[in-house]
Amino acid sequence: MERSTGFVLAVDAVTRHVNSARPDAPVRPDPPRPPRLAPTRLAAAAALRRLADRMEPRPARVPTCQS
Repeated sequence: MERSTGFVLAVDAVTRHVNSARPDAPVRPDPPRPPRLAPTRLAAAAALRRLADRMEPRPARVPTCQS
């Protein structure tokens, strides 16, 4: 009796697990969250952009031929 009950529970668990990967499986939407640290991220991005602009080498000047 114990083995048959375990077998039934195992088959049920495996079936639920396999069916959860199906494309039409039910999906629980994530609750909406406000963006965290948005001002900090924008400030860090601006600072990194300014630093990259300062460190990036300038293109060489093209000599002009005036003859």
